[in-house]
Amino acid sequence: MDTNIGVIGIILQDRAKAAPLVNGILTEFGHLIIARTGLPYKERNLSVISLIVEATTDQIGALTGKLGMLDSVRVKSLVVKPCA
Repeated sequence: MDTNIGVIGIILQDRAKAAPLVNGILTEFGHLIIARTGLPYKERNLSVISLIVEATTDQIGALTGKLGMLDSVRVKSLVVKPCA
């Protein structure tokens, strides 16, 4: 299986409601995550999470698909094949 390097941006528009659900999904896919940064933006009641992942296209799609199905969560990804 060829793996790719990906950057995933996640915005939680309702921190209290979405954070436990997002953390559960990220734990499930933790073996794919190389780095994670999370920043609470309390004044707007949201959080921004960025992930660096190494995974197949299908695995990245499964992760972003599960996250994208959650209410008040927005997710975008950028995937590239690593240079040889």
